[in-house]
Amino acid sequence: MILAVKRSLRICEKGHKYYKSSECSSCPTCDKENKPKSGFLSKLSSPARNALVHEGIDTLQELSMYTEKEILKIHGIGPASLPIMRTSLEEEGLSFKE
Repeated sequence: MILAVKRSLRICEKGHKYYKSSECSSCPTCDKENKPKSGFLSKLSSPARNALVHEGIDTLQELSMYTEKEILKIHGIGPASLPIMRTSLEEEGLSFKE
């Protein structure tokens, strides 16, 4: 038995139309337009990047003030993002808080 996922049409404040099945209000078109060209945030998926920015974490110095467990508790961040963040921190001589 296959359950159909109900997707609803949404329109962002810029007028982009998109379908979502979750409560996430993130517009895929806006996410692509707002993706940084460089830096550690540019290496992350849109949900992870948006989650960090929403929490006020947009520099590696700010990221290094959190433990991996604290970062994983943020909605939108999954385990696949940790190696990217860890490598970015290490490249700058930083690490997650112990």
